[in-house]
Amino acid sequence: MTRAPLLVAILAVPAAAQSRTDSLDALMQRTLDVAAVRLRTAATSLEPANGYPRITKPDGTWTLVSRTQWTSGFFPGELWQMYAISHDSSWRSQAERWTAPLEVNDTRTNTHDLGFIVFTSFGNELKLTGNTHARDVVFQASRSLSTRYSPVVRAIKSWDTERDKDKRATWKFPVIIDNLMNLDMLFWSAAHGGDPKWKEIAAQHALTSARSHVRPDGSVAHVALFDPVTGAFLGQANWQGYSDSSAWARGQAWAIDGFTRAYEATSRPELLATARKVADWYIAHAPADGVPYWDFRDPGIPNVERDASAAAIAASGLLSLSRDITGTASAQYRVFAERSLESLLSRYVAPPPSEAILAHSVGGKPQGVEIDVGIVYADYYLLEAIRKDRALRSGSPWPE
Repeated sequence: MTRAPLLVAILAVPAAAQSRTDSLDALMQRTLDVAAVRLRTAATSLEPANGYPRITKPDGTWTLVSRTQWTSGFFPGELWQMYAISHDSSWRSQAERWTAPLEVNDTRTNTHDLGFIVFTSFGNELKLTGNTHARDVVFQASRSLSTRYSPVVRAIKSWDTERDKDKRATWKFPVIIDNLMNLDMLFWSAAHGGDPKWKEIAAQHALTSARSHVRPDGSVAHVALFDPVTGAFLGQANWQGYSDSSAWARGQAWAIDGFTRAYEATSRPELLATARKVADWYIAHAPADGVPYWDFRDPGIPNVERDASAAAIAASGLLSLSRDITGTASAQYRVFAERSLESLLSRYVAPPPSEAILAHSVGGKPQGVEIDVGIVYADYYLLEAIRKDRALRSGSPWPE
């Protein structure tokens, strides 16, 4: 697939583009209506004390996990997204109810996922309401996350694998591409009254990731390994993709979104160049409808699963990237993001009785789990992408 013909074709037929935009508007509104029903039902019928939605069961209902799991912040984050879209105070009440129990995570130093847990929940509360207690929680979580930074490696350690019983036991200082997304909390906190060193930690991690995760062709490895004593880069590895040399779709999407956020927080041109490099590779290798197979290099393609979560994350990141630059490249990123959104909203919305918004996501195929299911973070990033696309076309304030 080449990128230029797609862009030229769309820009050359403004009437068709307008019709497509109108169609996307209708798809977004219809999906938001579905989301409102499903999220309200789950928020009112479930209890945070019993766990947080993560993946759907075969009957479409949510599997619930502990509030300490890395995905726990996404469901309250969705409720905050609905509050931002609707300004309906009932969404705020439910979001606050589901956010509050996650405060127990803010002092944890045994996980790199505090951005996923705390910033999607308390971070959205802080940005949408100005709640000072939410700010305190976000600052404490940033303080805790910063303790995992190694000035020798110049990165935040992802997993404590020393006691694992699988191949990861040999990994002394693993850094996963997902970790880029947790930097957003450090950047935001440093810019809004927190410790300025958090910005430097996050920036150095992003630069280290750009050197160690991104291959010369623009594809992305899941895991980068380091020597914790010398800081030496030891090579690339894999956990959730097909192989050490493959290109896990969600990892490529994390890279697009994560490097874009890091550039926006630092204005460092090398981070923008990396964001564009991984985005260009993604676009050049994705299927025509913009929804990737779970791993771009699975030899079973096309007879393997797609990953709607990767498409939603990438669409959100590409929309941000399109706003950060100008010219035909900006249009290209936006065109592809909207094509992905159109595909997700027209063919990947889960049918009733599913409690998820999107179907057909993949979490951990090599581990034999979370295959072709609804996943909570797919829904979160879908709502985020919808908000961004609406803002781009209406000129309304950008979702922060």
